[in-house]
Amino acid sequence: MSSATVLGLAAAVIVVITLFEMLRRHRLREKYALIWFVLAMGSLTVAVFPALLFGLADLLNVQVPSNLVFFIASLLLLAMSLQHSFEIGKLEERTRTLAEEVALLRLDVDAAAPDRTTARSETEPTDRSVE
Repeated sequence: MSSATVLGLAAAVIVVITLFEMLRRHRLREKYALIWFVLAMGSLTVAVFPALLFGLADLLNVQVPSNLVFFIASLLLLAMSLQHSFEIGKLEERTRTLAEEVALLRLDVDAAAPDRTTARSETEPTDRSVE
């Protein structure tokens, strides 16, 4: 067994163990764990059967198989970055909508009970910032 095979096997095993531990501790969501698990199994496959990488490089007319690995890794990182940007945008929109709804609810509560608002402001601290 070559050192590259051992290194690939070790990396794949470490990634799989880390994934299961992160899932167990609820540090990683299942949809991301699936992506990382597929990548770990792909690297394990290439480590055990390096001829697959050489065959794919020949098929795609790539002269150095490691260039193909780096190209595929770059595409995967780009795809994950785009996905995370999309999800961040959705979460920002959702946060803004929730903040607007809370502001409207506070306005309704304050308008419904004006006597209670003045009594509360004198006796209880609120979390609103004073401008």
